[in-house]
Amino acid sequence: MADEDESEDEPAVSLGEGADVEGAPVARVAERLMWGIEKSEIEAREGDTVVRTPDGPRDLSAVLSEIDETYFATRQEFTDAVETVLGTDPVPTE
Repeated sequence: MADEDESEDEPAVSLGEGADVEGAPVARVAERLMWGIEKSEIEAREGDTVVRTPDGPRDLSAVLSEIDETYFATRQEFTDAVETVLGTDPVPTE
């Protein structure tokens, strides 16, 4: 049997040493919602959430204002629409 005291002092996953990235990933926001949902309901629930983008953090409400769709049947439809606005480039960490 392994000694359990050894693993209590160290994290299970090693984290990087770079600066924290401001904002939540869009995927995390999408996970908090039930699908299908209207864009207005997303804005009411999550509009003030700051999301990570390749150009820096942005309020989700500003991103939603650039999307023409008014209803998202699936999480994938929502994330595709957001990625169309934001792009899929990596989020800078410094």
